[in-house]
Amino acid sequence: MELSVINIEGKETGRTVTLSADIFGIEPNEHVVYLSVKQYLANQRQGTHKSKQRAEVSYSTRKIKKQKGTGGARAGSIKSPMFVGGGRVFGPVPRDYSFKLNKKVKSLARKSILSSRAQSSNISVIEDFSFDAPRTKSYLAMLKALEMTGKKTLLILADHNDNVYLSGRNIPKVGITSADSVNVYQMINAEQLLICENAVSKLETLLNK
Repeated sequence: MELSVINIEGKETGRTVTLSADIFGIEPNEHVVYLSVKQYLANQRQGTHKSKQRAEVSYSTRKIKKQKGTGGARAGSIKSPMFVGGGRVFGPVPRDYSFKLNKKVKSLARKSILSSRAQSSNISVIEDFSFDAPRTKSYLAMLKALEMTGKKTLLILADHNDNVYLSGRNIPKVGITSADSVNVYQMINAEQLLICENAVSKLETLLNK
């Protein structure tokens, strides 16, 4: 598949980029994409939830009423989960939600979503660029020229660029990352992928390992 390279003004440069069929032309595997997104979201969870169980509640341990003759159920301690303020039964405790995925599975997930976006014509290749200084107005002007204002876009740079990142980070529905740190969740959450020219070859190199 060949795509025309455009500049940040939305004009064609006259150059084309050939997308590797091994990366952008495979049959998407929905299950590995699901696993990759599930892992990403699980890794974001802090897992610091905690409730006090019966042994941890700070109350008196005296027997609150006699065993027999009250006409009610037996009660040995106010720490019982039956009472307001008592311990919670099987409450949440701190835990780690993260889990491992094999490198080949994660690589296949990235290839699958890139292929899916390529098949639906949701990939644009942009000439490598940079801004002289961080300016949100510059990034907004680029989106307007590309006719993508208001769309969920993900810009994939060949390498991290502070001026570009700082220019777009406060704009709603805009994501900016580099080729070596892009993940499936970011790509599946974007309507359009904007890939810098040099980032295409870098993605192919990383995903062919």
